[in-house]
Amino acid sequence: MAAPAPAPARPGPPELGPAPPDRAARPSVTCSPGTAPAPARAISADPAAGKPGDPDCGALRPHLRRMPTSEKALGQARSSSPGMTPNTCCCSRGAVQRRLPILAWLPSYSVQWLKMDVIAGLSVGLTVIPQALAYAEVAGLPPQYGLYSAFMGCFVYFFLGTSRDVTLGPTAIMSLLVSFYTFHEPAYAVLLAFLSGCIQLVMGFLRLGFLLDFISCPVIKGFTSAATVTIGFGQIKNLLGLQNIPRQFFLQVYHTFLSLGETRVGDAVLGLVCMVLLLVLKLMRDHVPPLHPETPPGVRLSHGLVWVATTARNALVVSFSALMAYSFEVTGCQPFVLTGETAEGLPPVRTPPFSVTTANGTISFTRMVQRLRITTAWTPTRSCWPSVRLQGPGRAPCVPLSCAECRDGRIFRTKRQGHGGPSLKERAPGLTNVLGSFVSSYPVTGSFGRTAVNAQSGVCTPAGGLVTGALVLLSLNYLTSQFYYIPKAALAAVIIMAVAPLFDAKIFRTLWRVKRLDLLPLCVTFLLCFWEVQYGILAGALLSVLMLLHAVARPHTQVSEGPVIVLQPASGLHFPAVEALREAILSRALEASPPRCVVLECTHVCSVDYTVVLGLGELLRDFHRRGVRMVFAGLQVPVLRALLSADLKGFQYFSTVEEAEKYLRQEPGTQPYNVSKDSVLEHKVALLED
Repeated sequence: MAAPAPAPARPGPPELGPAPPDRAARPSVTCSPGTAPAPARAISADPAAGKPGDPDCGALRPHLRRMPTSEKALGQARSSSPGMTPNTCCCSRGAVQRRLPILAWLPSYSVQWLKMDVIAGLSVGLTVIPQALAYAEVAGLPPQYGLYSAFMGCFVYFFLGTSRDVTLGPTAIMSLLVSFYTFHEPAYAVLLAFLSGCIQLVMGFLRLGFLLDFISCPVIKGFTSAATVTIGFGQIKNLLGLQNIPRQFFLQVYHTFLSLGETRVGDAVLGLVCMVLLLVLKLMRDHVPPLHPETPPGVRLSHGLVWVATTARNALVVSFSALMAYSFEVTGCQPFVLTGETAEGLPPVRTPPFSVTTANGTISFTRMVQRLRITTAWTPTRSCWPSVRLQGPGRAPCVPLSCAECRDGRIFRTKRQGHGGPSLKERAPGLTNVLGSFVSSYPVTGSFGRTAVNAQSGVCTPAGGLVTGALVLLSLNYLTSQFYYIPKAALAAVIIMAVAPLFDAKIFRTLWRVKRLDLLPLCVTFLLCFWEVQYGILAGALLSVLMLLHAVARPHTQVSEGPVIVLQPASGLHFPAVEALREAILSRALEASPPRCVVLECTHVCSVDYTVVLGLGELLRDFHRRGVRMVFAGLQVPVLRALLSADLKGFQYFSTVEEAEKYLRQEPGTQPYNVSKDSVLEHKVALLED
């Protein structure tokens, strides 16, 4: 998205040294076949470089974790020089900076950064205020609760933020989830924020963020697309001024079409005009050419005014609508449905409601949690998306995040997200939800739209969030009385235009071309989410896991027929695949007439488990009884070590398939690495002790 910023490019923090060396100069770790015994030992890398698969990969880690030049100060401590193992002491400077990312960039903070952060903070603030009011309506809560939820994330992310661009606050999809389970009761929404934040913190400390990797992108796409349709259609009633429309989706569709005759002309016209204005301003922002250094001051000023108007388009449109509604109110004729009274002042600081008093008595904490049992498990997971789309193009979530939702989120995570580790990225939104519950916030997560505004505004550090949070607090303290005149049709237009980009119609065509089977979890999730969101997500995730397990249990095996059969598993061998591999070998080799020898080519097999070893031992015995042989070729070191440890009778292995075939054809000059001979006993002991 090409959206120019009025200010110059962001200067990069200087303290993390030069950019990573060129790819050609970096050391590499490859999964060598390691077939011949002696050369295979060369796969062991120098200890300083770490072992393949280690989370701390020695000299490689600084390069893999280093961010682009303009982002180096966020989320990463000073890397050790190439060839040296990073300091792993928990009290080292780097470790402290990883746990408290503000220490990585605050010492180098400059006046230029302050200027850029203030501009970005104001831009995001003018975006989040009207959105927060609108999202509170989606959540089924009074308008002020949207603002209560909009400032705590700004302050928490100032200290724990691993990306300069990401913003935490209320979002359309999270508001939709809150509306499903809080019964339009603010007390349940606030308690939900506290409980989901606690779960997120536990997930962060236990490093359980990897569990989110099992929710595939088609599932996320199906969910976000269904949520977009649900949220967008849910605002049609406000856009047309309809009353008494139920919130359940299918009933909502039915009653909306049934009540079209009751449409209020004023609301319909205002809503459509607001949508057109928002669309035009967005297109203007996307197509304004960048400034050049030689641009005259007058042109530069006009460019800045256009940029401000297009970036703050939500606030501009809502203010225009409120002014129009106030004008009609003065004349005594009001054609719009207004937002109404909004509680004035800052939210009180108090503990979350662990019980609720109603006309029928007191609802205990246990009873409240029972009514929220489904939501407390799902909401923190959604909050960690990124994460799903906000974490941008790098590794793992929490503000994706959110996932265009999965794809766009990974873009932000990769290009802009700091590398504070999945646990830290879960702690930031988790702590935001816990602390936010003390100021009457409902659950929040990362906002992709406001993150994009933040990035386009030229933000340099998470300090821009302080300006955004302060602006929200000022609006709560001084402007809430003016929110009375905001038409609901204008807020509906803001919501519809905010969620419309989340619906990715191209995903169906893309998956049809790439892998048609992925359409199954996408469509199942999409359809079931209109019934119950959690059922749609669970069904889609279950289908994705089943597809993954099927690939593990039935790996593709290439077979070369001939006097000697060569079987090459295309992926690793794990215990669910043992029976399938056994049947494939028996049907082609031992059940044939006459029985034929087999070469099991294991170049692509990186590991085996105990069940696989037992299955291979049974196959060797079956071949021995029938008077033919099964030998191995292309064994990697971990696989060879496991098979040697099992002392399988009749186990023979070769460096290449050609050598194995020559031996089985009784051609002279080729001998296996026979583990029973003393000549290789020393090598066997070395492998087992390695």
